[in-house]
Amino acid sequence: MSATIHPTAIVEDGATLAAGVSIGPFCRVGADVRLGEGVVLESHVVVEGHTTIGARTRVHPFACLGGPPQDYKYDGSPTRLVVGSDCTIREAVTMHRGTPQGGGETRVGDRCFILAYAHVAHDNRIGHDVVLTNTAMLGGHVTIGDYAIVGGGAGIHQFVRIGAYAFVGGLAAVEHDVIPYGMAIGNRADLAGLNLVGLKRRGVPREAIHALRRAYRALFEGAGTLAERADAVEAQYGEIAQVREILDFVRSAGRRSIMTPGAGA
Repeated sequence: MSATIHPTAIVEDGATLAAGVSIGPFCRVGADVRLGEGVVLESHVVVEGHTTIGARTRVHPFACLGGPPQDYKYDGSPTRLVVGSDCTIREAVTMHRGTPQGGGETRVGDRCFILAYAHVAHDNRIGHDVVLTNTAMLGGHVTIGDYAIVGGGAGIHQFVRIGAYAFVGGLAAVEHDVIPYGMAIGNRADLAGLNLVGLKRRGVPREAIHALRRAYRALFEGAGTLAERADAVEAQYGEIAQVREILDFVRSAGRRSIMTPGAGA
């Protein structure tokens, strides 16, 4: 089945449209764009630059994908935006291409749910099944793990890492890395425990959740340095996959420090 293009849409020569693509009224698709099988651009959508959108992704009106990065140093190099398959991108979402200094690519995984007015900045690495709620704002070079949720109006500082299955509350201002399965709330956001709802939704066994809660307390409330506590947690709970994931995250080098619980958390 060939692509369907509304008469008012502009598709530049060179664009690659797979079978079943539907391009609605007043859309604009640039010459270096590649749209996978069954992609739908509803109306008034702009896709430009070296942008690839995976199969069956649906883009709602007034989204702008593949624009140049908002970076003074950007020199016009042909950097990329890659969006995965089966994503939903709602109204007025913006996603920018990468920068040469950041690896040249912004990447969004499969099955992501990007709600209205959310912003994905240059050189972001967004995992699979991520939810960005309305007006979520990601600075440059942000990394978000699989199944994480960022609440409405939350702002994520550049270079911050948000681990898999983490939850960031609405209107939170996040300037430190959030551990996998963690829950970050507030302005400036502090770690407020584990994302227990997300753990249960994803079918993590009850015994593993209980062990994870004990490991969390030992990691952030015990004596000694964070590195010493991490070693102690590994010795006691290292057989739990979710605990190992948190420890690997804490020990890996990030540009931002690890978010810790606030007073009274």
